[in-house]
Amino acid sequence: MSMCKSKLPQMGRPLRPQEKDILKSPLIIFVLGGPGCDKETQCKNMVTKYSFCHVGLGQLLWQEAQQGTRRGQKIHDVMLQGLLVPTGVILDMISDHVLSCPDSRGFLIDGFPRELRQAKEFEHIVGQAPNLVIVFDCSMETMVQRALHQGQVECQAADCKSAIRQCLEMHYTLCEPILAFYQQKNLLRNILAEAAPENIFAKCCSVIESLQ
Repeated sequence: MSMCKSKLPQMGRPLRPQEKDILKSPLIIFVLGGPGCDKETQCKNMVTKYSFCHVGLGQLLWQEAQQGTRRGQKIHDVMLQGLLVPTGVILDMISDHVLSCPDSRGFLIDGFPRELRQAKEFEHIVGQAPNLVIVFDCSMETMVQRALHQGQVECQAADCKSAIRQCLEMHYTLCEPILAFYQQKNLLRNILAEAAPENIFAKCCSVIESLQ
């Protein structure tokens, strides 16, 4: 287990000054929320309205893992073992993606950071914090019911609920120090994601337009 992880960088590559300047020009918004909070739908809505670029960490990792590159194979192996992909790899992938779209007016980075070390390393590499961190809040019961409704798992109902709850509890345990970190910086914006999608989107718009 440790072999795969040790061969992937724990630290992101240093950025050249001109790369840092590019990363500082657009808005960078982190989007967080547990499984079933429906943040993907709201990200699509924000991309359409504000011409943002959506950077989905899960999709980036999956795409990289499917490629036949050496790094892709190592990422695949790490993910297969249920381990977190090292911070350095994730930061390099996000930086590369953002730098490939220098004309975008903003980036929604969905599912990042996944642990406090990633949040701190992002600021070390880029030279600044994100402009905003949006968190979609749902009750545990709502997210469990949504996950069951979406058919994300196939098992007996009681087993499904237990497995989903365990996943959510792990998510909250990892997120708690991240949320505290950004709360201290006054960057955290909590959006209650229990209402109708259009009402949730209206709240997203208010948060984004507060930056203008």
